[in-house]
Amino acid sequence: MAENTVNYSEDSIRSLDWKEHIRLRPGMYIGKLGDGSAYDDGIYVLLKEIVDNSIDEFVMGAGKTIEIGLSDHKVSVRDYGRGIPLGKVIDCVSKINTGGKYDSKAFQKSVGLNGVGTKAVNALSANFIVQSYRDGKTKIAEFTKGELLKDEPEKDTTQRNGTAIQFLPDESIFRHYRFIPEFAENMIWNYVYLNAGLTISFNGQKYFSENGLRDLLEKNTDAESIRYPIIYLKGEDIEVAMTHGQQYGEEYYSFVNGQHTTQGGTHQAAFREAVVKTIREFYKKEFDASDVRASIVSAISIRVQEPVFESQTKTKLGSQNVGPDGPSVRGFINDFVKKELDDFLHKHPQTADALLKRIMQSERERKDIAGIKKLANERAKKASLHNRKLRDCKLHFEDNHERKQETTLFITEGDSASGSITKSRDVMTQAVFSLKGKPLNCFGLTKKVVYENEEFNLLQHALNIEDGLDGLRYNNIVIATDADVDGMHIRLLMMTFFLQFFPDLVKAGHVSILQTPLFRVRNKKETIYCYSDEERQAAISKLGAKPEITRFKGLGEISPDEFGLFIGKDIRLDPVILKDTNIKGLLEYFMGKNTPDRQQHIVKNLRIEKDEAERVEHLEPLVEMTISLSGWLRFISRFKRR
Repeated sequence: MAENTVNYSEDSIRSLDWKEHIRLRPGMYIGKLGDGSAYDDGIYVLLKEIVDNSIDEFVMGAGKTIEIGLSDHKVSVRDYGRGIPLGKVIDCVSKINTGGKYDSKAFQKSVGLNGVGTKAVNALSANFIVQSYRDGKTKIAEFTKGELLKDEPEKDTTQRNGTAIQFLPDESIFRHYRFIPEFAENMIWNYVYLNAGLTISFNGQKYFSENGLRDLLEKNTDAESIRYPIIYLKGEDIEVAMTHGQQYGEEYYSFVNGQHTTQGGTHQAAFREAVVKTIREFYKKEFDASDVRASIVSAISIRVQEPVFESQTKTKLGSQNVGPDGPSVRGFINDFVKKELDDFLHKHPQTADALLKRIMQSERERKDIAGIKKLANERAKKASLHNRKLRDCKLHFEDNHERKQETTLFITEGDSASGSITKSRDVMTQAVFSLKGKPLNCFGLTKKVVYENEEFNLLQHALNIEDGLDGLRYNNIVIATDADVDGMHIRLLMMTFFLQFFPDLVKAGHVSILQTPLFRVRNKKETIYCYSDEERQAAISKLGAKPEITRFKGLGEISPDEFGLFIGKDIRLDPVILKDTNIKGLLEYFMGKNTPDRQQHIVKNLRIEKDEAERVEHLEPLVEMTISLSGWLRFISRFKRR
């Protein structure tokens, strides 16, 4: 200790330049890194930071079109705004706290005012090119990892004013990353919903919205399931759309200054409270709050001055006031909803009647399961004291901790797989929930089964989602099953459970499938784990001389030491992405009674390795047990018959 004290001198103090600090602590700027398999991974934050600047140009009335190109690894964004002043092109993308928004009143209700976003993208990219077009002149500069490579002189151009940026994220930071178009597409839809009149061209397809948040709800809800036409309310700095459906739970899309606050915050909490209060007063009845909000689908967007978020990635609003001298967020939203929603219900008695019937139905359903719910919760409380199914972790998603985004619950089949994961997991952020076998196919059943079925009830309590996602304990729910027929069947049964009773969990991007290697190819010098037959062939070619090849048939066969390699920093997750809003129809087709149409669909989409295919007559049990969800769920995990 004394020697360390003596060595602590001026030479011990080190100052990092801007790019070194960003690259050393990227999580401070873009949240978690990830490989692109989750909607909140850092590579999508990079995309958003660039597009946000183009949106700001549109807000200023400069440029109504933005062009975005996206491949697996590369991004290009071109807007037709005013263009960066040519003499400041390099400064604007490489000097911290340099920007054009600080003194502009037009940007008082913008999200990004700290001048960091584009610089972070530059520093975290293996290649970054910026080009500005302005008044017949153009300026281009190229960087790598924040270092200036090329500074070309200004040239004449016939291109329209605006800015073009291309970047390639640095794979040394974003390991094995790949952009998933659906995540980017969802982001783009939100941009056009929140900016009426804006057109975004994404990989050649145009996105445009005329009716703002009303369009958002129409796109994200099944028209046949909603109980009354969408209520749409708009005022200064606030926009609301809401309806009730048939699904379980509550579903909210909330935004602050154009930022999608996926974890809600003070504005979403205020809206939930205001809806209950207004409806109670309108019907002059003290409804239970859960009955009013059950099956609600709504969107709210507000604009506030100098918003305060609870993290750098701005997914949860912490502001209490709409501005330094403005009213509280709670009061602002409550006053708006109280007046506008009350007026709307008075003017539309049919909607008011349908809303009342939905609330009364929720009340009956709640009372019907009250008894069994109480008993089930008591059992779950006792089980939680010594829950053999759950090996919990120390941190949880609701904790105010820098690693909360990493919190993960692995849902496994059987004791052997659970044992391997339990021994190799990170006990700080990774928990394990063990299934005893194939869970119940809950399609068509009411939520009563969640309390009657002990396994479902314990899982619900482990996740803490009985009353919505506000208390969700794990950011990532990962279904970890074998890559065989039984494992695939369990995956589908678990996805049916989530889609039937907690669809908002899937829509919010919390559910994924764990990829585990199918092969281990090694010689005396090197070991390569392969996730597909293509990777196996590449590994054999690389190692040569007849390497040893091991085929993993189940998770339980993988040793804990090896398993640690697959659930750590190099974890591969396939997100479950819901593309069809008709969840009931989706589940009925795939998980309901068997039909010839479904058999034909499965046969056409079944993948079989030619070198390992057996007799065709053995396909029938696979047809019965293996479901392909292509076209509805982007279920990237590919079933392979071996």
